[in-house]
Amino acid sequence: MSDSRDAADEHDEKAAWDDFMSTPEPSPPRFVLTARQLTMAAAVGAVLVIILTIVMWPDRNFQQESNSLSDFVATEQYEAVVIDIGDGPCENCIDVTFEMVAGPDEGLLVVQTFSSNPITDFSDGDRVVMGYLPDSPEQFRYQFFDRQRRGVLWAVALLFAATVVLLGRMRGLAALGGLVASLGVLFWFVLPGILDGKPPVAVAAVGAALIAYLALYVAHGFRPLTTVALIGTLGALALTTLLSAAVVEAAQITGFASEEASYLTLFSADLDFRGLVLAGVVLGAMGALDDVTVTQASAVWELRAADPTMQPRRLFRAGLRIGRDHIASTVNTLVLAYAGAAMPLLALFVLSEQSLGSLANSEAVATEIIRTFVGSIGLVAAVPLTTWLAAHAAAEE
Repeated sequence: MSDSRDAADEHDEKAAWDDFMSTPEPSPPRFVLTARQLTMAAAVGAVLVIILTIVMWPDRNFQQESNSLSDFVATEQYEAVVIDIGDGPCENCIDVTFEMVAGPDEGLLVVQTFSSNPITDFSDGDRVVMGYLPDSPEQFRYQFFDRQRRGVLWAVALLFAATVVLLGRMRGLAALGGLVASLGVLFWFVLPGILDGKPPVAVAAVGAALIAYLALYVAHGFRPLTTVALIGTLGALALTTLLSAAVVEAAQITGFASEEASYLTLFSADLDFRGLVLAGVVLGAMGALDDVTVTQASAVWELRAADPTMQPRRLFRAGLRIGRDHIASTVNTLVLAYAGAAMPLLALFVLSEQSLGSLANSEAVATEIIRTFVGSIGLVAAVPLTTWLAAHAAAEE
């Protein structure tokens, strides 16, 4: 009996040992990133952006060493219509008679002499804008300023708004609200802040972050998808800012390559022109970043909705495949957008018959190259970052 009991005990101990050895080791805790955590991070970021905005808010007392630009540009402008075109005092000159149709001297006839060129190719009935300088001698009080284009611009703007609302409905209307908010930040915070002498890069970065919060949440609503897109945008924006600062410094970009910069030196000599270039890079990249991040986040959420069993790793891989196609088209769009904006400059260099290397080495072109490549790097970086965040947040919903 004793031997059989010992054998049974030995058998039980061996079975218990085998069970212990066959038990798999506990897996390490899985990394969990929830939409709630992302929302808290976005809230902290919002508080920081608001504080920085208040600290950097411009007082609009632009520091200028010379006279105000408004002393040289007519701040009052009134509409006029061309009623007569005659021969001028010289061979290639014309006398144009304008009738004021608005302003303090409505009905007044103003005659001005122009050299014949495409800019002054007037026709009877053309509507123009006349600059009004009340402190100038009477014969110089009204000067031709530009063609009247406001009617066409309003028509195009209304067509654009109608198209967006027709297709997007309430979401399209919200997108227009986001656009208005972005323009408000640009003209009420970024530009006055830079002209006040504040660090252009810091102002542009804070302004871009403020635009991201306003534009994304106004256009897409307060939901986890928008928060993921926001954090992806801010992360890529930080990378773009740091990289552009390093590249502009290494390339010794001065910021004085454009004609506009030369004019600015006359009225705001203390401006940081290199910082102005950097601010342009940051804001230019911001214009495309929100498109990329929202699209990526939305794609991941749709993948999760189509297959609720998909885990973060599978979601990330599937979303990244979509992102690669998005990158290919977006980068091309960004390059062509910058090239299109610089067409007159590029045409001038082509006419000069310089080599491609000399063309790229000139500061004006090098600035556009840096703007394009650095902005594109930020776009590319936004895709995996946003996709990774979206994969974890969507899987935990």
